[in-house]
Amino acid sequence: MSIQITSAFDGGNIRLVSVDGDRVDLEIVKDKDSDFFQWFYFRVAGAKGRTLTFRILNAGKSAYPFGWPGYKTRVSTDRESWPVTETDYSDGVLRFSHDFSTDMAWFAYFAPYTVERHNQLVADMALKDGVSHAELGKTLDGRSLDYLTVGNGPKQVWLYARQHPGESMAEWWMEGALEKLTDPDDDTAKALRQKATLHIIPNMNPDGSYRGHLRTNAVGTNLNREWDTPTMEKSPEVFLVKAKMDETGVDVAMDIHGDEAIPANFLAGFEGIPSWTDTLGDKFTDYARRLEAATPEFQTKEGYDKAAPGKANLSMSTNQMAERYGALSMTLEMPFKDHDPNADAKFAWSPERCKRLAHAGLDVLADMIDDI
Repeated sequence: MSIQITSAFDGGNIRLVSVDGDRVDLEIVKDKDSDFFQWFYFRVAGAKGRTLTFRILNAGKSAYPFGWPGYKTRVSTDRESWPVTETDYSDGVLRFSHDFSTDMAWFAYFAPYTVERHNQLVADMALKDGVSHAELGKTLDGRSLDYLTVGNGPKQVWLYARQHPGESMAEWWMEGALEKLTDPDDDTAKALRQKATLHIIPNMNPDGSYRGHLRTNAVGTNLNREWDTPTMEKSPEVFLVKAKMDETGVDVAMDIHGDEAIPANFLAGFEGIPSWTDTLGDKFTDYARRLEAATPEFQTKEGYDKAAPGKANLSMSTNQMAERYGALSMTLEMPFKDHDPNADAKFAWSPERCKRLAHAGLDVLADMIDDI
């Protein structure tokens, strides 16, 4: 029987170009109505007993080709455990091989977090004591924009993830955060719930997530460039969330993402906003330093360049939150590669480590919340 390759499932993305013996040539499909592409997720069946070499021919034309060197593909036979496999990038082509000891294997850019898993997460969390659920509205594909609240304290904390759907580590982080926040035996979480109301959007972009997009929603909009002037026609996800934020106010905003190139976890702040103050900036720096001290899964040396005074891009949520609400605002970036300061040769950066980082981040927030 010949091998079979498909990505026709929740979050899937790949195009088969050709099969030549044990070599399989593939291409990643662009986001709809967009030139962005980098996320892949596909299944191979009928290859038991064979060693196949896969070549993604258009990797060099992807959104962030500088992210491929040093990257390792995730592979799974059960869709629960996602160890890495040796991967090479040269001449614009991404190559990796797999020895098939099972009938099927799945390959992905990072451990997927499907819309079905999101739906189960929301269902599970909505049943927890002290958790409220609401649907803020519908996406362009008609999916629910789910909104959870936990706690009843006066500080207004917003946690939102996966504006860029291919950054699936962001929702693994969110799953960890929700598990901690709803743990009745976690004293830190209990204290945080008493001092803050936490507003949580586990997935800002369910349409892009289901479609297997890297960075955009159903009509090719990059949501994290819409926060100054969102519309229901192009970016209802941002429009609806921002409207709710205007109702509640925002004291803390954490936007959860993934980064293609930097092999480390880091924070990006709001330097360059017109209303910058050293007092607010010092709180951001303090949070980062405390998180670095709390866990080996975070560092402060690597990160993005900072915007010059007055040059912040206010279409990005972290800058908009700090400018609009005076919030302690931050973007958490996690790697598609590994967190090199605390590397894991078998799994690299993984769902389990995303969750542990979420736990540490909430512990630090609880320690600081009185002073925010």
